[in-house]
Amino acid sequence: MKNEDYQIFGIRAIIEAINADKTLDKVFIQKGLKGDLIKEMETLVRKNGIGFSYVPIEKLNRLTKGNHQGVVATISPISFHEMEDLVEKVLAKEQKTPLFLLLDQLSDVRNFGAIIRTAECTGVDGIIIQKKGAAPVTADTIKTSAGAAFKVPIAKVDHLKDAVFYLQSSGVRVISATEKTENTIYDVSFDGPCAIVMGAEDVGISPSILKASDDTAKLPLLGEIGSLNVSVACGVFLYEVVRQRIK
Repeated sequence: MKNEDYQIFGIRAIIEAINADKTLDKVFIQKGLKGDLIKEMETLVRKNGIGFSYVPIEKLNRLTKGNHQGVVATISPISFHEMEDLVEKVLAKEQKTPLFLLLDQLSDVRNFGAIIRTAECTGVDGIIIQKKGAAPVTADTIKTSAGAAFKVPIAKVDHLKDAVFYLQSSGVRVISATEKTENTIYDVSFDGPCAIVMGAEDVGISPSILKASDDTAKLPLLGEIGSLNVSVACGVFLYEVVRQRIK
């Protein structure tokens, strides 16, 4: 399995893929590209809520060796779930306390894959990411997740804050991982239905989501380095949930 196996390049090819309801994860568009066909493609991309970004041609040349015509799209190897359907299905299970994971602005595919692997091992019921700016599910993601990406349901939303509000209205407590708090993970209860929010290493969790959260928690750091790799930090949080829930 290679990343090239999940790529489409060429404007017409991408238009046809969208019209055929292929699950495109992200479209990379060369900066400054003009023309009626590219406008048609951009309209379809926006209409279908597909993530996209404008990049220099060097980026496209690194992504594929083919004649990309200024655009490259990545096809997701998995099917994404609707957030509302996922939450309702999980809450309907009476034998298990729900556990969700929200990833805010996480863009590294290998960190994403490592987090999915840990999520599967700790019984996470679903992962929720935003459509724009989130790490795509690529061959590297699948490999790093050790196949867990095929086992843990993943949902995409336009705005992660909407997912926070929906979870809260469904009786799920939302707990954000941030160093901007006095609480450690050992001060917070994860016994009931809850969702943990993890942010990207460089920017953390957005202020609006922090404000909307029911609680916040941090990891105690005893060394001189001020933070952990996000996949490692996520693992510590998830296993604290496991520790508290094992009776």
